[in-house]
Amino acid sequence: MSIFKDLRPTSIYNYFEEILQVPRPSKKEEKIQAYLIDFAKRNNLPYKKDEVGNILITKPATAGKEGVKTVILQSHSDMVPEKNSDVEHNFETDPIQAFIDNGWIRAKGTTLGADCGIGIAASLAVLTDKEIKHGKIEALFTADEETGLTGAFGIQEGFLEGEILLNLDSEDEGELFIGSAGGIDSIINLDYKTQVIADNSEVYTLSIDGLNGGHSGDEIHKGHANAIKLMTRFLWNLSKDVKFQLADFKAGRLRNAIPRDAKATICLQPTDVQKLNELYKSYFEIFKNEFKIVEKNIVFELKKDKLPQQVIDCETKTKLINSLYACPHGVYAWSKDIDGLVETSTNLATVKFTENNTIEIVTSQRSSVETAKLDIASMVESTFLSVGANVVHSDGYPGWQPNTDSEILNITEASYKELFNQQPDVKAIHAGLECGLFLEKYPNLDMISFGPTIKGAHTPVEGLEIATVPKFWDLLVDVLEKIK
Repeated sequence: MSIFKDLRPTSIYNYFEEILQVPRPSKKEEKIQAYLIDFAKRNNLPYKKDEVGNILITKPATAGKEGVKTVILQSHSDMVPEKNSDVEHNFETDPIQAFIDNGWIRAKGTTLGADCGIGIAASLAVLTDKEIKHGKIEALFTADEETGLTGAFGIQEGFLEGEILLNLDSEDEGELFIGSAGGIDSIINLDYKTQVIADNSEVYTLSIDGLNGGHSGDEIHKGHANAIKLMTRFLWNLSKDVKFQLADFKAGRLRNAIPRDAKATICLQPTDVQKLNELYKSYFEIFKNEFKIVEKNIVFELKKDKLPQQVIDCETKTKLINSLYACPHGVYAWSKDIDGLVETSTNLATVKFTENNTIEIVTSQRSSVETAKLDIASMVESTFLSVGANVVHSDGYPGWQPNTDSEILNITEASYKELFNQQPDVKAIHAGLECGLFLEKYPNLDMISFGPTIKGAHTPVEGLEIATVPKFWDLLVDVLEKIK
């Protein structure tokens, strides 16, 4: 029996439950794309798919609404595949195991994918609803939003006809978003040579886990600990008193998620093991104390390990630790225009040793000011150029400049006040929405973004607040019916 059987609106939850059964990790979206195309065929709705994987399903205007502006309902088809380290789950084959937890829908040890599964479900519900009075609808499902904005980058002129776009990818009910940050990624490669392990070495693996992590746009201001920064801080301080060799360092999984865990394997002489243990105990207490408010479940472990096959050269070890320690992370500047809005930030996201004797480091930068975005990316670049690393930046994506005179903003704001007798918050978001990229191809689009409340997106504690879904649906329906 469905866990959603008593939840309303029924149509959204029926589709959301179906979506949870369809694997859709970023860049592996063939199954969700097939599901959407099958949906269109079953409901006799015109559809098309472009070369990058965007799908557009069209529904004609209802009787008497043929002259209303065409509305694009936009969501993305992929989800972030994050799980707890002790959970067995294959995101390419396994359905999401959802459950209800005190007013929230969550998944068992994995991301839920309400980002943006609930937006997909809302679009499908509109496409099959026979009661809503609306103009022509174009439901746009973009590909690979989470790892590369591939669909938004690749969308071509002429693919869409709509004049108004409702982005259904926001995560705070009661807030209407009319602007978002632009972003750019930096990929750093530091080459290393291998060395033999010193005689009589003992091997230990350090691991940091249990951190909150979170979305590097929505939650960068919360001060959550970064596992890479913590691990590097410990290794940097250890290196002042102990000569050790580094066999491995891996942390983080996604460019747009604050890293929740990290592991480092080191080799050292038996005479230094006591210093290692003492420093480990000291820094575990330091970390717990410094983050006692925001990281209540922090885990820092030290375990003896088996001898690795090789270690990296000492010079590169020093360069790696120094550059990671110096690399900025977190909020860099707050907006001068909108109170409480992060203007510029950077996320030190992942570290891994590759098979071709290279250490790959990925960071992501965001800003609502284009020049500031490029400046923080250059700051990161300079940190790693100073140790001889190779740094390449992605093309980046533009921000979405707020338009306070927007027609769809006025309609949505008035609708919210009428429905709920409450003034919504109109704001910009530090996360990167696809809207800025749409404007490059369709500069006359009038856009707004709203959705139900989702907390912990991009982490295994992701939750969808049940009470906000009916409000999200009622607002969506009312806005569609009020567009002139």
